[in-house]
Amino acid sequence: MENFKILMPLAFLLVGIHSAMADTPCNCTYDDIIGTWKFFESKRGLVHRVNCSAMDTDTFRHISIFQLLFPNTVIDSYGNRGTWTLIYNQGFEIMINNRKYFAFSKWIEPDPHHVTSVCEQTVPGWSHDKYVRDWSCFVGHKIKTPLSRIKPAETKTYNIMTNYKNAFYSEYRFLNNMKFIDKINKAQTNWYAVAYPEFEDLSRLEMLRKLGGIKSKIMNRPKPARITEHVQNLANELPDQFDWRNVSGSCGSCYAFASAAMHEARYRILTDNQHQPVFSPQDIIECSQYSQGCDGGFPYLIGGKYAEDFGFVTEQCNPYSGIIKDEAICTTDPQCKRHYATDYQYVGGFYGATNEPLMRLALVNSGPLAVGIEAFDDLIHYRGGIYHHTKIHDDSNFPTKWNPFELTNHAVLIVGYGVDKKSNIPYWIVKNSWGTNWGEHGYFRIKRGIDECGIESLAVQATPIPTF
Repeated sequence: MENFKILMPLAFLLVGIHSAMADTPCNCTYDDIIGTWKFFESKRGLVHRVNCSAMDTDTFRHISIFQLLFPNTVIDSYGNRGTWTLIYNQGFEIMINNRKYFAFSKWIEPDPHHVTSVCEQTVPGWSHDKYVRDWSCFVGHKIKTPLSRIKPAETKTYNIMTNYKNAFYSEYRFLNNMKFIDKINKAQTNWYAVAYPEFEDLSRLEMLRKLGGIKSKIMNRPKPARITEHVQNLANELPDQFDWRNVSGSCGSCYAFASAAMHEARYRILTDNQHQPVFSPQDIIECSQYSQGCDGGFPYLIGGKYAEDFGFVTEQCNPYSGIIKDEAICTTDPQCKRHYATDYQYVGGFYGATNEPLMRLALVNSGPLAVGIEAFDDLIHYRGGIYHHTKIHDDSNFPTKWNPFELTNHAVLIVGYGVDKKSNIPYWIVKNSWGTNWGEHGYFRIKRGIDECGIESLAVQATPIPTF
């Protein structure tokens, strides 16, 4: 099949010094959530930006019972059916009776060094009708687990990384480790690594955040879904090459950049490039209750849910500064016009349903995809080629004895795919948020079809609603 390429300008991603550092410390799996839940809901008709965490849950008197079934069906006590999805390891969302319910799972911190996930409960969450007008708050309590999934009770308590507070990380500069770079280049020939002198202006802690951060990890990342014959047949009709590109502050905000960039690109596609908005990541990190500001977030909740519930403003309305002066204040002018989206979902329809052919179909038919990848320390030095993790570790900057480096969730944007003519290796074309001097003009290619670094397990898409 001959090469096929569509050139489409993507909005320039502002250079973020950091990537997502931390999300909620909770870690709840599919088996933890599936089962029967009782929701205690407040009165409805609350204001749009209600702070549910500040409400007295003892006043939540309306009770609903929901049964969450495999793989994504929910049934209420009246027999009505809807859908649900896990949201990473953080919480879940239910869509039933023209209403949505979203909450993070509960956790407690018994001491400064540990966190315990309480997966059978939620913290106060948000609910609204499908028109995003009639708001309420709720808390959920799991009251029954399916017999087929019952297992001995387990208390999930994890260490909270505190070594990064050591002066070795917070005060000392990151140094390009030339021995580490040399090992990468000798270990394989698919991509090559270089030193980036500009990174030496950052502390080692800032470099950890750049890769995704101390706590921004998914301990139980799903595997790509099974590829059905129907999906494979559809994917076989796609071009061999596809590319939407026109190659022409201290904050953990990669999730905001990736989410904004997805909507910018899809907005242009829907309007035949007649409208080219650039959306504000600063509004997201300051104003979204669905993320943790400079401490991180996930594309499903920002590129999807925040875009539908609250909308994006343009960059000129709230320019990126990379910092939050006051976590309690959203500085976006209320008069700024907001741009909304709808139909947000994991590619495949729900958490765990994503795979490579479905991603290619979504990419070609609808536009770029926001994804979360496992970011390793060798990615820092990528200059060009088709990236894959070398399993080589930079012990001088991130000593193993302190265990600072864990799998992180770094949000990026897939804009195309292809097959290398020399090696015949299939790859994704991915936009990063580390500036145009990094990698291949700010992009990198990564192996496709083998879920390299988890890139084919958590893709998110949404449809912008053009507003002129």
